Amino acid sequence: MRRIFTTALTLGMALGIHAQYVSSTIELWGNAVPDQKEAKAAPVTKMGSDKVLRFDKVTNPTLEVFEPASAAADAVGSGKAVIVCPGGAYSILAYDKEGQEVARWLAGQGFTAFVLAYRVPNNRLGALQDAQRAIRLVRAKGFQTVGIIGFSAGASLSCRAATLWHDPAYEPQDDADRLSCRPNFGMLIYPAYLDEGEGGTLSPELSVSAETPPLFVFGTEDDVRYSGPSSLTITDAMRRAKAPVELHYLARGGHGYGMRTGVGLIWPKLAEAWLKGL
Repeated sequence: MRRIFTTALTLGMALGIHAQYVSSTIELWGNAVPDQKEAKAAPVTKMGSDKVLRFDKVTNPTLEVFEPASAAADAVGSGKAVIVCPGGAYSILAYDKEGQEVARWLAGQGFTAFVLAYRVPNNRLGALQDAQRAIRLVRAKGFQTVGIIGFSAGASLSCRAATLWHDPAYEPQDDADRLSCRPNFGMLIYPAYLDEGEGGTLSPELSVSAETPPLFVFGTEDDVRYSGPSSLTITDAMRRAKAPVELHYLARGGHGYGMRTGVGLIWPKLAEAWLKGL
């Protein structure tokens, strides 16, 4: 476990993730990870030429904890938690760009942020199990309000967590699994894979209803493969179900910007205003 934490923290600090935000790393599962035959190990990591820290393989899902920067009672996130799901097509995790950097921003708003290293590659069931387990573990720490935010495939995972919370993805492991895995809100940033139904309709695995928690959705028209159709599809489903949703849909911006460039500098301000209104 020490190896996992040290690797992520060291590389994160090299990209400006200040040490004072990070307090610990939590393993999601005990000796047995559901539906996994492979032994748990430290993540296989790689720093790309684009300065993105990738987790190429995760067999031991974890939560990296970022403590809030402000303890002020009037901070937006005071006493609240948000789980961050990096993207990467369910093949890898863009762990710093869409994980640690986002957690640092949330900590600056007063939230306690938890970066979820969910199982990859190509393990959608494992990823959902990890997301449901993460929400329960964070709730077991005493947080009554637990949100989830994701990017691309991480947004798909966040949406699945927000719409499939009534359908347990794994057998209970301990007392934490008696707690609800329904997030109090979700934030889907350039979401992917939400329009996999026939004719580009809502992905059949998703179950949107009036009980679906409030969603913030951000996408762009020129992201024709991912967030363009997915953003409109999930927003329409939420609207039809009379579930609260806020959509921001720009003409241009592309995909995979995180908080680094272009529209990546716009969506956090819009999200901050939305979070204040919850």
